[in-house]
Amino acid sequence: MSRSFSNLAASLLAIAAGVLVLLLLVQPQRASAGSDADAAAEARHVYNEKIAAKYNFHYGKESPFLPSNMTTDTGEFIDPKSFPTASYCGHCHQEAHQQWRESAHSNSNRPPWYLKNVALLNDQKDKGIAFSRHCEGCHDPIAVAAGALTEGSAKKRPYDQDGITCSVCHAIQKVDTRGTGSYVLGVPAVLVDENGKPITRPVQDAEILAHLDRHSAAVMKPFYRTSEYCSSCHKAALPQTLNGYKWQRAISLYDEWQNSSFAKESPLPFYTKESVSTCQTCHMGREALTGTDPGAKHGQLASHRWLGANTLIPQYYKFDEQSKRVVEFLQASAFNVDLFGIERGSANPEKPNANLTAPLGAASYGLRAGEPIVVDVVIQNKGIAHSHVPEQRDMYESWTAFTVKDATGKVLFESGGLQPNGELESSAHSFTNRLVNAQGTLNEHHEVWNNRIVAYNNSIQSGRSQMVRYGFTIPQNATGDLTVTATVKYRRFMQHFIDFALKPHYEQPIVDMVSTTRTLHIGDNHPTPDLPAQNKEWMRWNNYGIALLDAQQYAASVDAFAHVARLRPDYAEAYTNQAIVEIAWERYDDARPHLAKALSLAPNNARALYYRALVERNGGELDAAVTDLQEVARQFPRSRDAHRELGFSYYQQHKYAEARTEYEAVQSVDPDDLAAHYILSIVYRRLGLKPEAAREAAAFADQKDDPTANTYALEYLRAHPEVANESVAWHVDTLQPVAAKP
Repeated sequence: MSRSFSNLAASLLAIAAGVLVLLLLVQPQRASAGSDADAAAEARHVYNEKIAAKYNFHYGKESPFLPSNMTTDTGEFIDPKSFPTASYCGHCHQEAHQQWRESAHSNSNRPPWYLKNVALLNDQKDKGIAFSRHCEGCHDPIAVAAGALTEGSAKKRPYDQDGITCSVCHAIQKVDTRGTGSYVLGVPAVLVDENGKPITRPVQDAEILAHLDRHSAAVMKPFYRTSEYCSSCHKAALPQTLNGYKWQRAISLYDEWQNSSFAKESPLPFYTKESVSTCQTCHMGREALTGTDPGAKHGQLASHRWLGANTLIPQYYKFDEQSKRVVEFLQASAFNVDLFGIERGSANPEKPNANLTAPLGAASYGLRAGEPIVVDVVIQNKGIAHSHVPEQRDMYESWTAFTVKDATGKVLFESGGLQPNGELESSAHSFTNRLVNAQGTLNEHHEVWNNRIVAYNNSIQSGRSQMVRYGFTIPQNATGDLTVTATVKYRRFMQHFIDFALKPHYEQPIVDMVSTTRTLHIGDNHPTPDLPAQNKEWMRWNNYGIALLDAQQYAASVDAFAHVARLRPDYAEAYTNQAIVEIAWERYDDARPHLAKALSLAPNNARALYYRALVERNGGELDAAVTDLQEVARQFPRSRDAHRELGFSYYQQHKYAEARTEYEAVQSVDPDDLAAHYILSIVYRRLGLKPEAAREAAAFADQKDDPTANTYALEYLRAHPEVANESVAWHVDTLQPVAAKP
């Protein structure tokens, strides 16, 4: 007998004495289902009118929930008493409830740092509580649906302690991929009637146990298992209705996943996965049941911990098990850190990588005291289906710590240390960005409504690599060995943000996600055995090439991918990768032989066909480009890139109906695709669809970059040369001896 069946049987036996009586009560209730529905609708309308009489319809009565994209099934408010509490669900689903209680979802709107940040928005002279619906549509959905976010409403609400509760997620009727709460919320129901209609009145356990299939139908919908479901909140924008400025993208986790190898919906990632991984695959992995929960299947329960990167909530609320599990999650092969090579001397543009000794561990080389060197550290985002750091990158903090020690363990050089006040040293290589306001200063407390531009963005996308270069001079008196270590570290928030929220100072946990150490001998160095978890040599060169490409070091990148081809002449992607660099370099003809070689090894390969189509179109071969892109779209029907480029090729051929179809396909994946807004504004007009053309033109005007905002970034970078240095992808972090530091 399975554990889940035993639990269910025990539950049935425990209430068997009451079931018959309750079932007798159920019958007349079921017979009056229609009148129950009418009564519920009338009660909801009465509640809606009561709230509407005093509600601040700042954006008009037709848009009561803006600036959040959330809405309800009828557009009316929902009485918060309609939402069953988490404890109601937890009296049966005990283990799921326990896991949820420790999760970020459960604690979405009560942590003091969140409340302090939202209070900044509420206290703005030109803003107020109506604007906070932008945040609360995802952090406190019941409050938004209830119409509680208006002047004069109670500031403390009983349901706030549940955050994103069971009855919120399981009452969502529909989602789209605009994000910022782009879901439709209905009145929660834990049971449907014999016709499949939701029963929104209170329901007894006996009814559920007598109709488990109807309970499942009420609380589970197929789209709950999709990444699109999660996109409704784990993708967000800053609309004009919030900032009074223009639309700006805030977070793009869904888009990043959809473009990654984990989704298997795009041919363009550098690496491929054997199977599809959704948000739920990683963040709701099934685990062995240890307690009681009839929702388990075959002794396993989909985790309701939603393990991710929030290390602060479990520490602050003393959820020890969650803390332990989050750290394990962060250390579970998210990254590969490769101490790849040593550079010496000046770069030679005629012979890229000529001054490079690589890869370390496989190459023989010599080192001498007093010699200046640069160590190239390649960091590969191999295990995350989105960028690192994710979400709102301006206040999260992850960085590379680099140390050089002598044979006695004394630290000679270091980067990525903490200052006495706990803040990260400003010159550290940090995987974050800097959000700048109209005053050319940093939004230090996550005042996203004041954003004007991203001064620089140093996050690593899924499947990509990034290089950090550390330069130092080996001490004149050095002998023996030097130990070089690179570590990716993570803490939830930048220290200045958390100290603003939890004054005067709060020590956050810092997690070493991954670390790699190599020994450099002063004198001759010979090949050594592979380190644990070390990538194969061809992949080390491949990751180096990817990092060089993203740093716009094209000659060196082509050379790195050529190394891959020599090590693996049968690997078609090595040749495609060389072509990608040539195309980025705008040397289209030089890309052709690489693509021909790739397609000879892997005929009809969608990735090679995509890039060949770009070369063909650049050469005026539109028919050939269309043929290739049609095949790519056939193999990857949800590839936004394939449809976008095919649509543009049709547009160049003046085939406007076909172009319309392709760009609408792009918008079905990403409603905010800027190129789709622009081309459709033209295509619709040429097809005589003037209202549609006006709509797309307005969206393009709102969402395109503001060219004047660059001045704010320049002002900030000019005042912060250490950050300006980080914004140059190919810079060297020049390290000074530790003793010489002030």
